[in-house]
Amino acid sequence: MLTRLERVAPEAPNRPDLAGPDHPMRAVTQQIAASPAGWDPERAARVRALFDGLAPDWNARFSEERLDCVEDALARGDVPTGTCLEVGSGTGLITPLLRRHFERVVSLDLSHEMLVRADATSPRVEADGGRLPLGAGSVDAVVLVNAFLFPHEVDRVLRPGGAVVWVSTIGDRTPIYLPAEAVLDALPGDWDGVASEAGWGSWLVARRAAA
Repeated sequence: MLTRLERVAPEAPNRPDLAGPDHPMRAVTQQIAASPAGWDPERAARVRALFDGLAPDWNARFSEERLDCVEDALARGDVPTGTCLEVGSGTGLITPLLRRHFERVVSLDLSHEMLVRADATSPRVEADGGRLPLGAGSVDAVVLVNAFLFPHEVDRVLRPGGAVVWVSTIGDRTPIYLPAEAVLDALPGDWDGVASEAGWGSWLVARRAAA
């Protein structure tokens, strides 16, 4: 079941228009969420090379408006405060905000060039989100901000009662994007979610449905 909360953070003006339904990255996002077959070593290598190339100028793309939806999700989504796995952490622009909410944050990205530009004050792991190097039931939250969803891996590493925090910082204009309903459908088993919008973006906090 999905519950939608009313927006409390107003929509910021001048939202970027980076992507629509026909954007190539949108198709990749959908394929990965739909089946493990959507992600293979060849595709992983192409994505790594793409983001390695974007890394030197990545921080110049950032604006404070992109934090609004992350802050709103953490404030209103009833997100646990234990150990967080940040998947697709990039150059660490969101990590300081996560460190204020969680007791421990582990930041993971496929791109080496992104990670070497990140703040070193929390653990950084260079790894593939499709094969997370964590044990089953090892984290309280998996945070994905503009990141690919690997549903079975996310489900595997979450502890009972854990939460998936899915954020699209410019909503449906984000290249790597799925609507909240699609995220719930992709996760294995039955899940409940609460979702809303803030600033430029949208968010979902999902938990396994009670038995």
